[in-house]
Amino acid sequence: MIARIWHGKTTAANYEAYTALLNRLAIPDYKKTPGFKGLAFLRNIRNNEGHFTLVTYWENLEAIKNFAGDDVKKAKYYPEDECFLLEFEEKVQHHEVFAFL
Repeated sequence: MIARIWHGKTTAANYEAYTALLNRLAIPDYKKTPGFKGLAFLRNIRNNEGHFTLVTYWENLEAIKNFAGDDVKKAKYYPEDECFLLEFEEKVQHHEVFAFL
């Protein structure tokens, strides 16, 4: 199994609105993708910015391609993200999962 990790940040004022967007748009998109195994959305406010870390779990790299396209290291964004995110990190991280409980 592969863990894919993405980070994004918003203003503190957009923290709740971006959370709602992720629940409405991103989570259903992940759930419908073949090879998706689960996710953890993490969030906190630091220095008056909302930080979001998304850890998704996939069967393998081929399954990630079903979601992200051929360049699995490239972050995937939605058009609505432009209204919230302060920057667009280009790459995500991947880690092999050796334990998942």
